[in-house]
Amino acid sequence: MKEHDIPPSGVPNGRRIAGHAQDDHIIDTYKLRQKLADPARCPRCGAIYSAGRWHWMTQAPASAHEEICTACHRIADEFPAGIVTLKGAFIREHKTEMLNLARNLETAEKATHPLNRIMTIDEQDPDVLVITTTDIHLPRRIGEAVERAFHGELKVHYDENNYFVRVDWQRAR
Repeated sequence: MKEHDIPPSGVPNGRRIAGHAQDDHIIDTYKLRQKLADPARCPRCGAIYSAGRWHWMTQAPASAHEEICTACHRIADEFPAGIVTLKGAFIREHKTEMLNLARNLETAEKATHPLNRIMTIDEQDPDVLVITTTDIHLPRRIGEAVERAFHGELKVHYDENNYFVRVDWQRAR
């Protein structure tokens, strides 16, 4: 059973104009207020900012200046944009599969969106896994993939005023 706190427009507490999400009231303290000088290279992860977005490239342009990307900034500050909590005795037997699923989703997501990453995976006890991420899209995808693969109960909650999502999944057995 899913509990999504998303309005019919599909934009968490936002609106759509000409098919584009309008969520300018949602506060993301890590979002850049102005465009970076193009090109830029993150000295921590090696992502390249070019043509208005971050990409993975084999080599940075010679004219690239250094700028820490949003994901590396969040990781350094230990300030996630999303938290996935997986709970239940079921985790004891399927922890490896669940972690592999989360890591595979991260790898696929990160290939085209370098700022969408897993920050930490914390095994709080044998029945609880907590995954923190640098964005709000990867947690939902992880939660939905775990629910598809292992069933259980999924709840997704987007913060009304901030760039943050909490995803909770549980299954007893």
